Amino acid sequence: MGTSSEHAATFPGVDVIAYLLDSDPAIRWQVLRDLTDASSDEVAAERARVATEGWGARLLAEQAEDGYWDGGVYRPGWVDEERPFYDAWTATHPSLQLLREFGLDPVSPEAKRAIGRVREGARWDHAGERYFDGEVESCINGGALANAAYFGEGGDRIVETLLATRLPDGGWNCWDEDGTSRSSFHSTICALEGLWEWEQATGGTAVATAARVEAEEYLLERRLMRRLSTGELIDPRFTMPSFPMRWYYDVLRALDYFRHARPERDNRCAEAVELIRGKQLPFGLWKLELTHQGPTLFDMEAEHEGFPSRWITLRALRVLTWWAGPTAMITRS
Repeated sequence: MGTSSEHAATFPGVDVIAYLLDSDPAIRWQVLRDLTDASSDEVAAERARVATEGWGARLLAEQAEDGYWDGGVYRPGWVDEERPFYDAWTATHPSLQLLREFGLDPVSPEAKRAIGRVREGARWDHAGERYFDGEVESCINGGALANAAYFGEGGDRIVETLLATRLPDGGWNCWDEDGTSRSSFHSTICALEGLWEWEQATGGTAVATAARVEAEEYLLERRLMRRLSTGELIDPRFTMPSFPMRWYYDVLRALDYFRHARPERDNRCAEAVELIRGKQLPFGLWKLELTHQGPTLFDMEAEHEGFPSRWITLRALRVLTWWAGPTAMITRS
């Protein structure tokens, strides 16, 4: 096959594509699809392995027959409710988010079994709602909607809740109680991802699409990271790529969203794209800059803050490939 693109060239000592492919099926199939000229059959064969090998298989094995991961939906069953701000990532909701990010094929027998268990047994901690009907907080509902749509479980009720809780400035804030709060980048990106996934699965509605586009404008007007009033950086952590993202916002997450939602490339993303481009290391990789602390069911990779990351490199490269245009396909030697 041909040579690598300008974004993922073979750097001294590191063949970036080979490095990315030397990993778990959850990463490999996305590299093949997004960064190489691999055939659709090759991509599908690698994706199928997510259900039976590596992190995907291991995460599926952690689910109990009652549908739950670690005894709870948003929080694991062992977390003391007197610690409301304690983050733990072992329960059902973050586990489904990870399976979606891994790209588990929704039509695989393993996915159907796991999702059937969730549908029948999992109930939200808030008021006992069925998982795929959502709860009340927009940042949680955004992720739940993305999960529901991705795994073929609808999500219409969650859409209704999201539309009803959108704020006057166009976005969402899960801390809002009376509709007067300023939108949160964290909540807004979660809601956007959910609405986009739902539209792709169902065709959407004119009302939901209009709300999504207005929420995108909320982020774009702020160049994905700056205050509208002063142009100041809102939070330095927005510039620090993370994975898994959980409910947190960063510019790489936003760009990964906009490469789908705005394939024509909106110039208001340019500063964020250049920020990500500038983080590329001399040998072609990107670092994991931020980890959202809390217990996990297992470690995916021996990747730590400040060290090169396959997940971050994959996501950065496909953003740069999108930004370079439709002909910027990365091929393997």
